[in-house]
Amino acid sequence: NRAMEMAESELNIASKNQNKIYSIGSLIHNEQALDRLKEKGLIISDNVEHFEKNSSAIIRSHGLSKSFYDRMEDINVNIIDATCPFVKKIQSIVHEGSEEGYKIIVIGDKNHPEVIGILGWAQGETYSINSIDDAYSFDSSNNSKYLVVVQTTFNVDRYQKIEYILKNKIANVVFHNTICYATKERQESAEKLSKKVDAMVVIGGKKSSNTLKLAEICRSNCKTFLIETAEDLDYDDIKDLEYIGIAAGASTPDFIIREVYDYIVNKIQFKELEFND
Repeated sequence: NRAMEMAESELNIASKNQNKIYSIGSLIHNEQALDRLKEKGLIISDNVEHFEKNSSAIIRSHGLSKSFYDRMEDINVNIIDATCPFVKKIQSIVHEGSEEGYKIIVIGDKNHPEVIGILGWAQGETYSINSIDDAYSFDSSNNSKYLVVVQTTFNVDRYQKIEYILKNKIANVVFHNTICYATKERQESAEKLSKKVDAMVVIGGKKSSNTLKLAEICRSNCKTFLIETAEDLDYDDIKDLEYIGIAAGASTPDFIIREVYDYIVNKIQFKELEFND
């Protein structure tokens, strides 16, 4: 919501001044929300060299490597930083830790933009670990000190298992559990709800890490449908269900959640129905 509000505010100003506003990659991982911003003039590009001088660039909520900031300052691009504050904190921890001689380990998906951005704030050796197997196979140097941070949307249970393994493998290690508390609460809520219903409908972008993790958690307990909009939900799949739970990723706009909710309510009669904003 914060990134979207910042983008819409800047786009409204830019439209009056006829200035261009860029986003380096997708501002958030939700295509429907991005389409709204593009209609208002947002230009999405991964190549800073294509940005016009004196234009503005919005830093995506997942954050970017320090090199992007340096390059945009070089070409006089106005920076509008919509990096999630939790991600910004991790970047600071990594930057300061690497300056103090720590080797950096990021627990998360090395291909996710958040992790790529975090690693881009380190000055020395960096590593990424995404699975329990990765943790077991990690080869540490006994003479080195390590600093560990976690992707904000990482699975809480998996992190705890990886942390336990690394504690027993690395002699000199400092852990920072940087999983976003909102992510943790959302995962716990989805876990609890998915045990009470016949099926879960998880709403969010197919590229959204936290949405995919919600679906993974729900699938362990019941039938789960991962959708981006109400149009993706097949009536035949839900018509015979008695109880349906709804969960949504962090970057799913409220209007899409409401559309899915209304679609289900209008199609099916429930014995019990509750909606929590």
